[in-house]
Amino acid sequence: MRKRLAVAMTTLAALVLTLLVVVPAASAATGLRVRDGRLYEGNGTEFVMRGVNHAHTWYAGETSSFANIKATGANTVRVVLSDGTRWTRNSGADVANVISLCKTNKLICVLEVHDTTGYGEQSGAATLAKAADYWLSADIKAALAGQENYVVLNIGNEPFGNTGYADWTPHTSQAIQRLRAGGYEHVIMVDAPNWGQDWSFTMRDNAARVYAADPTGNTVFSIHMYGVFDTAAEVSAYLNAFVSARLPIVVGEFGHDHSDGNPDEDAIFATTQQLRLGYLTWSWSGNGGGVEYLDMVTAFNPAQLTPWGQRAVNGANGIRATSREATIYGGDPGDTTPPTAPGTPAASDVTSTSVRLTWAASTDNVRVTAYDVVRVSGATETPAGSSTTTSATLSGLTPSTAYTFAVYAKDAAGNRSARSATVSVTTSGGGGGTCAVTYRVAGQWQGGFQGDVTIRNTGTTPVSGWTLRWSFANGQTISHMWNAAHTQSGAQVSATNAGWNAMIAPNGTTSVGFIGTWNGTNAVPAAFTLNGSACTAG
Repeated sequence: MRKRLAVAMTTLAALVLTLLVVVPAASAATGLRVRDGRLYEGNGTEFVMRGVNHAHTWYAGETSSFANIKATGANTVRVVLSDGTRWTRNSGADVANVISLCKTNKLICVLEVHDTTGYGEQSGAATLAKAADYWLSADIKAALAGQENYVVLNIGNEPFGNTGYADWTPHTSQAIQRLRAGGYEHVIMVDAPNWGQDWSFTMRDNAARVYAADPTGNTVFSIHMYGVFDTAAEVSAYLNAFVSARLPIVVGEFGHDHSDGNPDEDAIFATTQQLRLGYLTWSWSGNGGGVEYLDMVTAFNPAQLTPWGQRAVNGANGIRATSREATIYGGDPGDTTPPTAPGTPAASDVTSTSVRLTWAASTDNVRVTAYDVVRVSGATETPAGSSTTTSATLSGLTPSTAYTFAVYAKDAAGNRSARSATVSVTTSGGGGGTCAVTYRVAGQWQGGFQGDVTIRNTGTTPVSGWTLRWSFANGQTISHMWNAAHTQSGAQVSATNAGWNAMIAPNGTTSVGFIGTWNGTNAVPAAFTLNGSACTAG
């Protein structure tokens, strides 16, 4: 995702004339396949992607994200991999594990090589030929063998920038043909040039030619919609051009904002739903370089949906409302009957940071597959967890805080029940034991600084889940924090543990870092509390 060049879209009639060419009929394929411009499962059921991008190659330890993405209702995850050109190569063993995580969580897996991003303009980017080498390497082929029902092979992410993009057509065609000659029968996905946004219409105008280069006819095109697609008319014209030409298209990436302009995300959600086209939101978590606002959750914590995540998951035409699980996992598109509402949840085992909820089971005409727990605040609902049983333990809560929760049931077809009655609970105040905090300014420059905070558990019992609070005296503000999720209201700062550092053993420590701003004076905060308990200076 880089700054793209905006361009006026031509009329839909002109687009249709450009694309209405004779396209060869697709031959039979194993597993997922393309027919008449649509994606189908092996049993002939149409499959419409509703999913999320996940930056696995940079955050390989965040394997819980697959289950958390599934909990949003998603039926697909697009997984970032590397062929070793720009980042550490994802091995066949790692790719096999990714596929296993997708299958365990009943997600269709779109695998993409990210090293090709912006080739021709991005220094060090890989060619599509290099990406094809990766897919054809022995360990990767072994990992994908027999996975045609579950895996879509996305050759390379955004394979040309704004330089040399005229080569997209031959390079993409050659890569497809090499993969087919190498024995791949999977559906292949190809990204557009121009950093994925195709403002030059290179993919649009040459899609039929590239599609015809696939002897199996099982190629899907992917457009990335950021600043170029800032009006509903542009979104509709581009997508309708492919639909009218009977060429398969998905929105492989998009967000609610970007440095190159403000995409019309509402139009993207609405138009894809109207046209029965897939979409994959960017991205679950871990964004940097100034586009952190594209994180759907904060610090990989599924209980902390950002405004973009809230829109993508729970908004109109969003994932939760429109996703249907693949039938290979038991989903039944013919089932439109939702489960009954779950019983009123009961709260137990309440601590300063967690609560256990239990409820009576729902019934369904086929079967209930999962329950979604939501936090209710007025008319707003925020996902709080999910479970395949009639209980869930919710962690990461704030001490001495009132919460209201409710539960939904889902069936195998993706139908969702009415909401249960709600239960309210207030967490206890503290329980963090004794603590010591060391705060230091690690570096300072005009108007900015880096702060490091170390928390030590000086008690005799572990701290399980924590929130550290302090106040700034001189108007300092935090712009970015790592190893914790932060909020700031005026001078008051709250830092809550990430998933991997919730536990602090007796005499153990954990550290938090941040970037902040200051003006004139940058005094060290005078006091800290951990889960409501005062800490000494460490």
